Amino acid sequence: MTVALADTPRLETERLILRAPGARDTETACAFLTSERARYLGGPYSPEQAWRVFGQAVGHWVLRGYGQFVLEDKASGALIGSVGPWYPHGWAERELGWSLWHASAEGKGYAREAAERLRRHAYDDLGWTTAVSYIDAANAPSRALAERLGCVIDAQAALPVGEGWDDDPAEVLVYRHPAPEAVAA
Repeated sequence: MTVALADTPRLETERLILRAPGARDTETACAFLTSERARYLGGPYSPEQAWRVFGQAVGHWVLRGYGQFVLEDKASGALIGSVGPWYPHGWAERELGWSLWHASAEGKGYAREAAERLRRHAYDDLGWTTAVSYIDAANAPSRALAERLGCVIDAQAALPVGEGWDDDPAEVLVYRHPAPEAVAA
């Protein structure tokens, strides 16, 4: 028997479906998490670790009532990546995060399209009044996306506890998203 997350929203953009992760996504998600592409998310992970990391993303939905959405291309059904609101124990603030699982998805505007929809969901549906994105200082594509989204570096923002970032805070930048009224559609 396969159990699915119930009562999770399904969001859409012009080209994408943002939906809760499920068992059918495990192979693709774990392939990403074991690849070099996961380096900014603490990876690459071993296959065993990747399965647990993906399980944590699924469990976040149960514990918080929201979490990472899987990005699915409407036209092809291909899995592109993930975006989502994230706030695990020890996190300093609620975060909006994103990742593209394949290099072939880069440069097509998918991450921006999904992140803009995600941010509207966080503000309009979840009632958030602020959000940050914790981004590795070496992750130039993610930093560029944050800036295209209107985010600015918040040097005063606290970092999450337990991630090792407090050892070298220069490794991670905290990007503050514009306030809800600034991005109202």
